[in-house]
Amino acid sequence: MLKQHANRISLFVLSFVLASPTAFAMHTLPTIDVGGAKARQTQRGNATWTGRAVARARTSAPTISTPTTEAGLAAAGENVDPKSSYRNAPVTSSSTRSFTGNQVTSRSYEQPGQALEIVPGLIVSQHSGAGKANQYFLRGFALDHGYDIGLTIDGMPINQASHVHSNGYADANFIIPELFSSVDVRKGPYFADEGQFSSVGAIHMQYLNSAPKGFVTATGGSFGYGRLLGVKSYAVGGGDLLMALELNNYNGPWERPDEQRKINGVARWSMGTETNGLAVTAMAYSNHWFATDQIPMHDVAMGLMSRWGTQDPSDGGNATRYSLSMRWSETNKTDFSRFEGYLIRTTTNLYDDFTYNLTNPLPLNDQVHQFDRRSMYGINALHGWNYSFASKPVETRVGFQSRYDEIRNGSGDSFFRQQYDEVRNDYLKNFSHGLWTDTTVYWTPWFRTTGGFRLDYVHGSVNSVLNPALAPGWFTGTPFILGTANDGQLGRWFTSPKAGAVFGPFQDIAHSEFFLNFGEGFREEDLRGSVAHWDPAAGAYGPNNQLLTKTRGAEAGVRAKPFPGLDTTLSLFWQDFDAENVFNGDAGVTGYGRPGRRLGFEWTGNYAPTSWINAYAEVTGTHARFRGSDAPQQAAYLQLVTTGAGDPLFPFNIPGNAPGNYLMLAPVWVAKSGIDLGEKTGWFGGLYYRYFGSRPLTEDGQIKSSAMATVNARVGYRLENGWKLQVDAFNITNNRSSAIDYGYGAFARQDYFLFPGYAGGSNGIMDRYFKPQDPPAVRLTLSGPLTVLDQPQGLAAKF
Repeated sequence: MLKQHANRISLFVLSFVLASPTAFAMHTLPTIDVGGAKARQTQRGNATWTGRAVARARTSAPTISTPTTEAGLAAAGENVDPKSSYRNAPVTSSSTRSFTGNQVTSRSYEQPGQALEIVPGLIVSQHSGAGKANQYFLRGFALDHGYDIGLTIDGMPINQASHVHSNGYADANFIIPELFSSVDVRKGPYFADEGQFSSVGAIHMQYLNSAPKGFVTATGGSFGYGRLLGVKSYAVGGGDLLMALELNNYNGPWERPDEQRKINGVARWSMGTETNGLAVTAMAYSNHWFATDQIPMHDVAMGLMSRWGTQDPSDGGNATRYSLSMRWSETNKTDFSRFEGYLIRTTTNLYDDFTYNLTNPLPLNDQVHQFDRRSMYGINALHGWNYSFASKPVETRVGFQSRYDEIRNGSGDSFFRQQYDEVRNDYLKNFSHGLWTDTTVYWTPWFRTTGGFRLDYVHGSVNSVLNPALAPGWFTGTPFILGTANDGQLGRWFTSPKAGAVFGPFQDIAHSEFFLNFGEGFREEDLRGSVAHWDPAAGAYGPNNQLLTKTRGAEAGVRAKPFPGLDTTLSLFWQDFDAENVFNGDAGVTGYGRPGRRLGFEWTGNYAPTSWINAYAEVTGTHARFRGSDAPQQAAYLQLVTTGAGDPLFPFNIPGNAPGNYLMLAPVWVAKSGIDLGEKTGWFGGLYYRYFGSRPLTEDGQIKSSAMATVNARVGYRLENGWKLQVDAFNITNNRSSAIDYGYGAFARQDYFLFPGYAGGSNGIMDRYFKPQDPPAVRLTLSGPLTVLDQPQGLAAKF
């Protein structure tokens, strides 16, 4: 029955892809087990190739195998086929990684988004409450809430185009790491199947298809933390029905508790495997929270406010996400197909106050309400062929990706969550379509190349429904009265070539492989900023902005296994952006800055000398700078210095405003290390170190962030029946640095002690505004099989 349906769906998939070469020889694809712990590779058609190249390929691990000793994973160094488990993608880059779900959960993390820090070089931080999208940092890029790092879950995009708070907004608070079967990681614009929001990196998460024994996890800890998770699957309708429910609450160490309340559910029916089967998944998520945002360093240093205090106790928000998705895949001897479709409905309400009383003196403040309501519809289609050409094994893949976001979003000033005017209120239609192909040729047992090409078309429209009666300042000096000043539509085509080469593995040179990559990609800008031609702040017309800007990158790397148990990788990377963007979410306008460049290296090492010890370490260093000079900033700085005495906060408005070439918030050094101890049963434990180096917060580098270093620890005991008791301790050294920092001008309530007559009209007190690192905390977890809900005898037969 499944085969008959599969053949029908194959015709539907092929209608979305280009024509491709005919298969010339019979050979099969690797079949990758769900979970990624093992992979099986069958013989290729050429006997000589099978005897040598496949043997060599098995010594080439495309991921550093990090065992979770207490979970009973295989020892480090288990070799897998040179393919990523996602989309049957050939491994062409030294920084490509695949992790199992057990590898992810083997490390300590405080928030679900921080589980993604298993990605080398990635820092996931938070400047607001426990329900807002995280801030992401990777390879010298401050990626805001997800601008250029593409996140997907089971083929569904998490990034939200033209989001009211930031373009690419990626709220990953709904993910359940314990459900991960695999996490596949790419970095750089070298991959033909990576498009929207993936110029710097992409993280693709896959959930389990089944959990026959099920499990329940209960966690409680410091600052009102509580979490209950139950997962169970049953045999239903010839397949597996997986169900999961998560409940979570958290207050945090803040004077104004977060009062986070989260409920999260997943239901999936699946048949077959990840590469040969069918799955239908429904998800539902709701989160409510209050938020203590970043606070001014000078007020904390002078004792005017606590480091755990807030400027506005009503800051916070709520978010929901509901989705229905399906996945069909088929793998034959000569070809393979995959089709993913999804429907997603999300809502976001944010109440933020980052400048406090800079614009509005007491009794008001500068709180802003931002709302976003959207429905997302999309498909991902892929078909690939394995064949021989001139006696060389070849693999060609062709794919089509299409997505439509139907959006209603806007913003306005508010006071204690009561919005009293409108700045933006728009209907948006945001389309993105991508057609791509790549071909991998295995020239010799030690040399393969991959060439690819991508064609994208992005288009959309903006239609304002702004009420002028609620925005009296918006139309000052303009003839527009209905809020249509920035309506419009725009579309752009974009082409992106990709290329990669892999040499090895060489058994006699430390089991090493060498990688070279080059590629071009694109950055998709916020549609509202791209069609805007009226600047409400300046009260004047301006030119339309671009919709797509080009990025370029290259990478050279080596992966080696010098002796048993040790895997190590070194990657050197370069990436250029034609324009570094600055987006004003309140006004909905994107400003284009100078070009930017990042140069850096990434080193990773994993060592597992025995089955009960596993240690890892990684270091990423990046040189990030603007290119060219900033004449407008130079002119603005001269005016500020020469006429600044008229500013009521002069000269505190001066620092950090000078021109310079520093890329703001760009991380320079990132390092992580850790060690896991233990077997499948009995005692286990670990130590985990995380370093987030100092960063320039302003263009001239005068204001810099603090460096942050934390140490987490874990100890526990696992019984033979699967039950486990575990204690996690966070920030055990009581590091009092910042979790995240920003450099800008603001005016806090406490600043009235310094400037009692302030009535607005300033650029603000330039300073470091920070969110403190959480203090030491402890959480106790009890988990084990969920046998109480075992399926009664005969139930499966009834279905």
